[in-house]
Amino acid sequence: MVKSDNITWHQSQVSKAERQALNHHKSVVLWFTGLSGSGKSTIANAVEKALFDQQVGSYVLDGDNMRFGLNKNLGFSAEDREENIRRIGEVAKLFVDAGVITLTAFISPYRADRDKVRANLEVDEFIEVFVDTPLEVCEQRDVKQLYAKARRGEITGFTGIDAPYEAPIDPEITIDKSKQPLTASVQQVLNYLAEHHYVSLVTANEN
Repeated sequence: MVKSDNITWHQSQVSKAERQALNHHKSVVLWFTGLSGSGKSTIANAVEKALFDQQVGSYVLDGDNMRFGLNKNLGFSAEDREENIRRIGEVAKLFVDAGVITLTAFISPYRADRDKVRANLEVDEFIEVFVDTPLEVCEQRDVKQLYAKARRGEITGFTGIDAPYEAPIDPEITIDKSKQPLTASVQQVLNYLAEHHYVSLVTANEN
């Protein structure tokens, strides 16, 4: 709900379609969701690099990075998580309007929050990418030692331990990074973009 009546939406003289035409590709949100340590950020950043190398305009909005600035006043309660995703959804929508392929890497544990972001975009502008890495694999990685701290009770409300994760019901893309290398995961996303005519075929970088 808008808190002020004294504002007016100003329409740009340049349309989204014109920006897309200038960029020679469509714009869309690739919404990576999954447990902490599932590989969301790793895949999203690798996809961005592959797109960049092909001169495709793209940008990653990373969950941790956004909490250093735009969302630094938010914690990890259910209410703050909801607001976190709402804000990112609005930012992602602006990026799409600018003609940019936008990759977001957020746990975004609640299905309703992700669905609200989808509903705020046009029908072909939201691609849900479920990084379906099993909890035990995420815990084995645990580079930040967050799972270990949550198991010891040093962190509360941690997704997958004492807070829920609601997996997507029908995501456009499902990736299990524990069963395929990074390059294959990236190519899976790139193939989807090409097959659905967002971009021309792009090949993942071999790492």
